Amino acid sequence: MKVAIDGPAGSGKSTVAKLLAKELGFEYIDTGAMYRALAWKMLKHGYSYESKTDIEKVIQNTIFSFESPNLLMDNATIGDEIRTSEISLLASKIATISEIRAFLTREQRKLAENRDLVMEGRDIGTVVLPDADYKFYITASPEERAKRRYNQLKKMGIDADFNAILREISFRDKNDSSREIAPLKPAGDAIVIDTTEMPLNEVIKLILKKMKFQ
Repeated sequence: MKVAIDGPAGSGKSTVAKLLAKELGFEYIDTGAMYRALAWKMLKHGYSYESKTDIEKVIQNTIFSFESPNLLMDNATIGDEIRTSEISLLASKIATISEIRAFLTREQRKLAENRDLVMEGRDIGTVVLPDADYKFYITASPEERAKRRYNQLKKMGIDADFNAILREISFRDKNDSSREIAPLKPAGDAIVIDTTEMPLNEVIKLILKKMKFQ
């Protein structure tokens, strides 16, 4: 069984997807981490997202794999080094490049093969797994999403500025929803859930109810 969880930056979709996967006993794969990891690699090795040659190089020399519960890039576990604002913005930029999207979509479909899983991202229900058994689109107000991201970074010991995060979220929303390739939007058959004033346990309960598991 495949469950697609989509939504904008900071909507809480990662937390929801992780808990749902645990509840169902399924694997959990965060596709946003793949964009972030690729952005981190490009930054680390000095690859430019504006260079076709660099894009071809990074695609040809990158391998993604999954060893439960870890997502790996080039046989190394992807860690918190990808969770910075700089990487977020670069990930949003490379997500507009058709070659990178095509590469990561292929990789994501491979990872989903022969697995019961909850896959989370921005275009899972619309592009990556259009035939997923269940599709959910998780959203929340920009202010609530900025607050959640701020608290997450603080817990990780990373300096954070609320207003800067809010600006970043607004920028990413505009970028993600207006890009020509796989724009951020709910799949036509997705169930949309606004979590702005909804406790996490209620969100999970609602999803399980929609899936007839409760």
